[in-house]
Amino acid sequence: MLFRDIIGHDDLKQHLVRAVQQNHLAHAQLFDGPTGSANLALALALATYVNCEDPQGTGTPEADACGRCASCIKMNKLVHPDLHLVFPVANMGSKAKTSEAFLTDWRQMVLQSPYRTLPEWLEQTGADNKQGNISAEEARSIIQKLALKAYEGRYKIMLIWLPELMNVASANALLKVLEEPPERTLFLLVTNQPDKLLITILSRTQRVAVRAFTDDEVALYLRQAQNLDEIRARQAAFLANGDMAAALQLLRTEPESSPDRHSWFADWMRACYRQDLTALVKQADQFDGFSKEKQKGLMEYSLRLCRDLFLWQQGAESLLRLPEDELTFVKNFAKVLQPVHIERIITDINEAAYHIERNARAKMVLLDLSLTFSRLIR
Repeated sequence: MLFRDIIGHDDLKQHLVRAVQQNHLAHAQLFDGPTGSANLALALALATYVNCEDPQGTGTPEADACGRCASCIKMNKLVHPDLHLVFPVANMGSKAKTSEAFLTDWRQMVLQSPYRTLPEWLEQTGADNKQGNISAEEARSIIQKLALKAYEGRYKIMLIWLPELMNVASANALLKVLEEPPERTLFLLVTNQPDKLLITILSRTQRVAVRAFTDDEVALYLRQAQNLDEIRARQAAFLANGDMAAALQLLRTEPESSPDRHSWFADWMRACYRQDLTALVKQADQFDGFSKEKQKGLMEYSLRLCRDLFLWQQGAESLLRLPEDELTFVKNFAKVLQPVHIERIITDINEAAYHIERNARAKMVLLDLSLTFSRLIR
């Protein structure tokens, strides 16, 4: 991972590069960002940069690792001998309780995309019904690894993903290492919940605040990395609300042939307004043929758009995050609804989503909603 591979966050990238160049990099960095942010990607980019044999653009905003030297090539595959990786694992019985036993799976997941979540990781290892944690056994392994000298890089790097899932014993063991770090050792802690870390650990790390992605950044990444068209990328960005992992998960659960969410919702509301029973029955049949995840996604989108309708009516249009065509729809549709109607629609959609989740017949659920909304809107 290189800094230039990460969308946005230019100020933060330059700050990290300057710290390395001026030899002001603290030995323990805490990359604190929300789920689906660039915190892991930035930590990996920094790890690549500090051991790069031929850094590029020194003294310029484009400073970065070269991506070509032996160190960068190994880092790109996450197999550098001076890079040690620690992450939560579940007790699988047959496997050891340390990261070492799951390294191949974790590398594969992160190399596909650095924007991942704990549930995705546990699902990949077949432990989605278990809890992940970083055990005391893992902490002993950390101490053993750091007792060794750097093999070929400038730094030994210990990257810990989600350190908030350390148990008390492992957290205290890490604290001792942070208090007396081995020479030329760099700790990169990547967290989504720093409030769950020991205060003493927080006090010994330098916090790197990583913001969520903007909608434009999410859409740009989806267009560039996923070859998505403009409309679908913007809609996924809108639903993800800055969470890149959520945007990518949305694409995995919805094939490209799926109907456009906004068009579907707009057609639904127009048919309700016209009280076009033929169109409503046809749409209910179509809805019944979607996967459950797609059905839930359409309900979620409907709820978000109703929220935006309410905000527009209350004069809070500055809070809306909508592309032009959806904003135009909100402005027009808000003219035919009262706030009390929107409240009722939201309540009914929430109830419908509850029943769909519990395997109610989707066609009957949507048709019931459609008939209710037809009477309500007119």
